[in-house]
Amino acid sequence: MTVYADLIAQYAAGPAQLRQAVAGMTEAQLNAAPVRGKWSTRQVICHIADFEPVYADRMKRVIAESEPTFFGGDPDVFAARLAYDQRDVDEELRLIEAVRRQMARILHSLGEDDFQRIGHHSVDGPLTLETLLRRIVEHIPHHVGFIEEKREALGSS
Repeated sequence: MTVYADLIAQYAAGPAQLRQAVAGMTEAQLNAAPVRGKWSTRQVICHIADFEPVYADRMKRVIAESEPTFFGGDPDVFAARLAYDQRDVDEELRLIEAVRRQMARILHSLGEDDFQRIGHHSVDGPLTLETLLRRIVEHIPHHVGFIEEKREALGSS
């Protein structure tokens, strides 16, 4: 076990937290935007599903390549152009689970030094694998807070 085992476990646990956050929500609740200026729960789930493969690609490239360059993505552009209103929440959750399951297996195979490998983000500059992993570990809990806020506003918490 590496010193990163707990961090990898947190990463792997994210999808279950997300599934629990949306458990029992109706289609109407998933589509509702009860907090002015914020996305619906469906949009939040689609956003996470869109960026899980992006982060996995970044991490894989940092592991496999020598100091790769990768680019940012604008979540609002993704939301506007990628049919968030037509996507199936369970299918999105299964994608998130599959990406994290596969990536966790890869991360568990690494040595401690591998987590200090670097990639170059077009906006944020040099980032280690450890930094990328820490950022994506926080992504789901960050959005679960917004889902809980929506549920409370809908009276379905």
